[in-house]
Amino acid sequence: MDLRRSSVGWAVLAFAPLSLCLIAPAQTRSSTTSPASPQHAKKPAAPDSALDSGTVSNGVYRNKTLDFYCKIPEGWVLRTDELNAREDSKQEKKEVNPTAAQQPVASSAGAKVLLAAFSRPPEARAEDVNASILIAAERAGSYPGLEEAAQYFGPLTEVARAQGFTLDENPYDIAIGTKTLVRGDFHKDVGSRVMRQSTLAMLWHGYAISITVIGGTDDEVEDLVDGLSFGPNGK
Repeated sequence: MDLRRSSVGWAVLAFAPLSLCLIAPAQTRSSTTSPASPQHAKKPAAPDSALDSGTVSNGVYRNKTLDFYCKIPEGWVLRTDELNAREDSKQEKKEVNPTAAQQPVASSAGAKVLLAAFSRPPEARAEDVNASILIAAERAGSYPGLEEAAQYFGPLTEVARAQGFTLDENPYDIAIGTKTLVRGDFHKDVGSRVMRQSTLAMLWHGYAISITVIGGTDDEVEDLVDGLSFGPNGK
């Protein structure tokens, strides 16, 4: 398998300037977990152009095409449009300067932020970890050889380590509502604090979908994952 590093971990690096690094979900108390296995392997299909960007209403992000919802804690701020605008700007610069496209970049063609939410504005400095949720969709074809979600964590872990994160344990399967995703947990020492991140990934209709959450404690991360669900309630 030859997953291209130039586009790997876009979700991680796109978010890094805003909250010191990665993002994604963790466990759900009602979820079941097991070591990641190849039985969920699916070869990437052609991307579905009908992927919904989703909507936010009354503190809940809903995506009808993914049959998914995510609860956003009260008082959090959204930066989805800003991150997408940033990626669009990078893409435009590459089109103007083709040589730039030959350099390793932190984004991949067709990558899109579906949700970026923060416990406080990213530009507001504070001592505690800025808890965050990032949901992103990347074209699976940007990762040659990607046939199952577990493989996504190979290049993702490389990017995470380069950003100072440590993988807690091997990625494992986790049931979130009606779907089974692969989850990887990371941590990073930031001065006297510990930043904890969990990322959940799945392949869907030609896309690699990643959900990343960041928190200052395990409980904070788990609470955010508890607010995720796939199934009828996501409509």
